[in-house]
Amino acid sequence: MELLDVLTELARSGQLGPVANGAAWGAVTETLGEPFEVVVRKRRSWPRLFAYGDLELSVCRCQKIILICLQTWRDTVELPAGLVEKRSFTGHPKYAEVIEALGRVGCAWQPYTPLTFDNQCAIQAAPSGVVFVFEIPEGGEPILNVAGPQPHHHDCAAATRNSGMPGCPDGQR
Repeated sequence: MELLDVLTELARSGQLGPVANGAAWGAVTETLGEPFEVVVRKRRSWPRLFAYGDLELSVCRCQKIILICLQTWRDTVELPAGLVEKRSFTGHPKYAEVIEALGRVGCAWQPYTPLTFDNQCAIQAAPSGVVFVFEIPEGGEPILNVAGPQPHHHDCAAATRNSGMPGCPDGQR
């Protein structure tokens, strides 16, 4: 399995193994083990950001995944054991390689204009809504920077149980 195989699976299904928007955090950690917690602020508040190598997951107070982000801009992309057999992949996939891989598996896509501007362009996989954002280096061809499905917005029961505490992003409760 190569990184393009991982990306096409994400594009077709919107998930990688147990990692899916809305998935129970306990099921993910049971399969993949404990992640590294990325502390964004001095104080730990919700939602929280966790990482399994270059796979970043934002988790709501209610223990549901609300954002999946696969970073591909590094020289080596690391993914967790339990998700893929091979844990390290060569990073920097090119636009043409991603488009060709999506075509090979019959995954339709279209340009994604909300994230296409200046030195970046984006496409969206039709079956899953996964967005691929490419950086366009000066004088070069686009290189995949990040891929992931749209954020998961939901009614968060945990926010109302913990009155006065911040809940889901963007005021979602």
